Amino acid sequence: MNPESMSLLQKYNVAAPRYTSYPTVPYWDEASFNEEEWKALLRRSFRESNDKEGISIYIHLPFCEKLCTYCGCNKHITVNHSVETPYISALLQEWKLYLNAFDGKPRITEVHLGGGTPTFFSAEHLSQLMEGLFENATLLPDAALSFEGHPGNTTPAHLQLLYRLGFRRISLGIQDFDPKVQDMINRVQDADTVEAVVRQARTIGFTSVNFDLIYGLPLQTVQTVEDTIRKVTLLRPDRISFYSYAHVPWIKGVGQRKYDEADLPKEGEKRRLYETGKALFVEAGYTEIGMDHFALPADELYHARNNGTLHRNFMGYTVLHTSLLVGLGASSIGDNWYAYVQNEKRIADYQEKVRQGKFPVVRGHLLNEEDLLIRGHIHNLMCRFSTTWRKADTQCDAIVDGIERLQELERDGLVDVLPDRIVVTPQGRTFIRNICMAFDARLWRKLPASQLFSSAI
Repeated sequence: MNPESMSLLQKYNVAAPRYTSYPTVPYWDEASFNEEEWKALLRRSFRESNDKEGISIYIHLPFCEKLCTYCGCNKHITVNHSVETPYISALLQEWKLYLNAFDGKPRITEVHLGGGTPTFFSAEHLSQLMEGLFENATLLPDAALSFEGHPGNTTPAHLQLLYRLGFRRISLGIQDFDPKVQDMINRVQDADTVEAVVRQARTIGFTSVNFDLIYGLPLQTVQTVEDTIRKVTLLRPDRISFYSYAHVPWIKGVGQRKYDEADLPKEGEKRRLYETGKALFVEAGYTEIGMDHFALPADELYHARNNGTLHRNFMGYTVLHTSLLVGLGASSIGDNWYAYVQNEKRIADYQEKVRQGKFPVVRGHLLNEEDLLIRGHIHNLMCRFSTTWRKADTQCDAIVDGIERLQELERDGLVDVLPDRIVVTPQGRTFIRNICMAFDARLWRKLPASQLFSSAI
């Protein structure tokens, strides 16, 4: 890494959102949120999008048998599998609330099972969940169905059942293969175990395998990252997510206090881990897609990036654009394009609200006209590395303010600001979160007094 690049990394290594939404969750206007208005916007979005593009569904399955100390997700640690039945019952009850709110039969084009650990649930219970979900809906022929699996408990029964239900994509949490790193983060699994799951999935017929990896973990070095990635590329996953570890023990509590800052790579070292990984992915035939993602040329994510159809929502990057994302389960976030809602985080509170026949919503945000405009520009930057305000209906004062904030980034060669658009330079792609942040009007109007987000670099 040359001195100029290192200087830019140090300069722009500030806390920044990952922009799976705008406004980001800490800047939702919860005080003015109105559940009845949200329901009206939900019905509006359904009418506008169901026949044209269908709807997406995210289902949060929060249970894990062990705590992975790097994890920032909403999870519940237990070895008691009696929790499965009441939780699935609550999910299906919540889905019925949405069915009653819709003006017609939903056409499902995308489903993702996230966690937690979805494969904590037995194959039989997952079958009950999915069959109940599809019972009063139409699953489109080209629907994209995916799930997150733990290599240690994803069984052939899980794979066969989910394949039969239409799932073709599996995402495996790998994080790192080094034994010392795995011990530190309480995620022990060897490459042979992962290879067995991948081989079983391929044999059954799964067409897309994703690996999640993390850089910046405690005790990681350039050598351990190289060793991990060489093992990963031998298994040829179609996609790789290479995330930056967010060390936020003041938010996530005791889970991240098994180690401290002294065990973590320093800023420059951490970026070298990413650059090392990126170089090895490219060497192995992968292409960088958006932020933190890599894909082989045969993968749909690669084609979506090239033909301009890449989409980003609370599930991350996806090849399908849907305006309506229904979030089911504790802590799930739903998005109907005009409004966001988040469910109760505590499982008991979530289940109790659903039992009472109420939407288990704990907070939300109704997007105003400015929000919608900024959201569109940030989405374009995250997915296409460019955006334009050529048309009058894509302009507002906040965009002018954002352009002014980009002047220094332009001087540093990270963006090209043209009369009617901006284009992120190849060098600037590393700093996409900083570039998007220039347009984050709600953040700039109320700068946080304490750190809310992980570092941008």
